[in-house]
Amino acid sequence: MNHQRFSKVKKPVIVRCTLVIIHYPMTRLSVNINKIATIRNARGGNNPDLVKVALDCERFGAQGITVHPRPDERHIRYQDVLDLHEVVTTEFNIEGNPDERFIELVKRVKPAQVTLVPDAVDAITSNAGWDTIRHADHLRNLVDTFKADGIRVSIFVDADERMVEGAKAVGTDRIELYTEPYAAHYTENREAAVAPFVRAAQRAIELGLGLNAGHDLSLENLRFFDEQVPGLEEVSIGHALICDALYFGLENTIQMYLRCLNRRAAPQDLFY
Repeated sequence: MNHQRFSKVKKPVIVRCTLVIIHYPMTRLSVNINKIATIRNARGGNNPDLVKVALDCERFGAQGITVHPRPDERHIRYQDVLDLHEVVTTEFNIEGNPDERFIELVKRVKPAQVTLVPDAVDAITSNAGWDTIRHADHLRNLVDTFKADGIRVSIFVDADERMVEGAKAVGTDRIELYTEPYAAHYTENREAAVAPFVRAAQRAIELGLGLNAGHDLSLENLRFFDEQVPGLEEVSIGHALICDALYFGLENTIQMYLRCLNRRAAPQDLFY
């Protein structure tokens, strides 16, 4: 036997690898229930029951409830906000134009979050974000007022880096990107439609701002937006979600929206 030959055989090298998968946190879904109030108010009475719907939305998986009371109370009434405050157990978000009555309501309820929206009195729906530079003093006073009561503040802005910087300057905790322009151009060129939102989000991250988004997000366009926009923490969706619920049912619809927000680790997120 040739012992010398066998002595030259090398032992196998064992390499241990650690697989690290980074899962980005799931974007939270806050259901705007204004449309439920609109249906109720069309006939008077209390059908559908707004409080019950809010509780059901939570039970079906929603991680927040959003309301947007307007001065004419054409959908959400100020009493609704007080009633919901007593029962909502997820994050309660009150959004609206910060007139004197709105400010008093928010300070009384002390929700998890207030979203400041520059609505005109006769606006059918929100149609633009704040000019955070022009209205800096006003916004700074509002932010200070709500923060003094421990309320997280979000400012509704267009996907404009200057407006994001202006929001940071007045001391807000978060911004909410106004996504109607994205939704309007999604079917034409979704990459071009989302590009300004990606840039605005990146600037928000650099400045240390939390990031929300809302307006005309839907089952058609939500997943791509969530995949492309970095740092997205919350979306508030009402009109499209309630429309979908007419066909799919409320519970199933909420689950469908949640699946659009269920981020999974992509190949570029795998490290060895």
